[in-house]
Amino acid sequence: MPSDTFATADQFVSAESDLSADTPVMSAEDVALGSSEFHQPRSCRIIVDSSADISPEVLKRLDLELIPLTYVTPEGEVTDDQWATQTPHEFYEVFRKDPKLHYTTCAITPGRYLEVFEEAAKKGDPTIYVSLSGGLSSSIHNAEQAAGMLREQYPDFELYVLDPCCDSAAVELLVIEMARQASKGLTAREVYEWACESRYFVHGFFTLESLDALAAGGRIPPAAAQVGGKLDIKPELSYDTNGALTLCGVCRGRKKALRSIIEHFRESYSQDTSLPLAIVSADAEKDAAWLDAQVRKVPGCEHVAIIHSTVGPILGSHVGPGMVALVFWGCDRREKLSLTDRIARKVRGDRA
Repeated sequence: MPSDTFATADQFVSAESDLSADTPVMSAEDVALGSSEFHQPRSCRIIVDSSADISPEVLKRLDLELIPLTYVTPEGEVTDDQWATQTPHEFYEVFRKDPKLHYTTCAITPGRYLEVFEEAAKKGDPTIYVSLSGGLSSSIHNAEQAAGMLREQYPDFELYVLDPCCDSAAVELLVIEMARQASKGLTAREVYEWACESRYFVHGFFTLESLDALAAGGRIPPAAAQVGGKLDIKPELSYDTNGALTLCGVCRGRKKALRSIIEHFRESYSQDTSLPLAIVSADAEKDAAWLDAQVRKVPGCEHVAIIHSTVGPILGSHVGPGMVALVFWGCDRREKLSLTDRIARKVRGDRA
């Protein structure tokens, strides 16, 4: 497929390229969702929130339920409608015009969660809710609080709240496999336990066009963003085992940051091409296409399925335009813990 062709859940957009025309980049449906494995009677319901950046088409194909998150602009609170009322380019262009602009995001309240969970309880199917990572938001604590209240009303109802310990397209890859495992016959409890282990095998590496959004949100000092801009410093980031952002390194220039992402992919990829990869960007399609082309140069990855998606406004409000990430299944991320972190895990009884 052309390097400027994007496989989204809804469409293909083609342009000129330096790749052969028969290189397959597949939509999310064609990657996996067309398999009969996904369309068998399922043991449980799966609910996600809009921070997972799963397109409406994929939600429909996988029969997933969605809780939309909200963000606050200078004009007021806005519900994430998955680009129904504006395009990603329109959203991110606002930040390009005003680098100091910052949108805040809102955690889902326990009351709202209780409404969603009570509706699921009335339907009776065992349910798993996949939250925004606890490393980024307090939403999961509100979800757990609501789940506790619900169990008092419906003591026999199976409800599991999962912290994915990753974000955006990484959650999409995890949820796709959760749906497949449920369709293959795993019970709700087994799918939850499967996900509790599998979440540490999903990797994501990304870079930002600038540090402005992080500075506007108070995550780094404004002076650091200014210096970084003058020196053309581009961070490479990932997430730790709690799902919080972590700095992998800094690069002089965008291309070096993108090459560093590919190097991390080479080091950590599972080499299981039966599982799709994902590339997600914040209005940075050219760089997303470059990552796609470079992945296909890795031996064995010539025909791997890659899902292309867009960072939604919830996470996009914090990273700003130009973010691009490569997400894939790889080695156990817990193996890379420092010595002191491994000791801490043993103190906690090896709990996730």
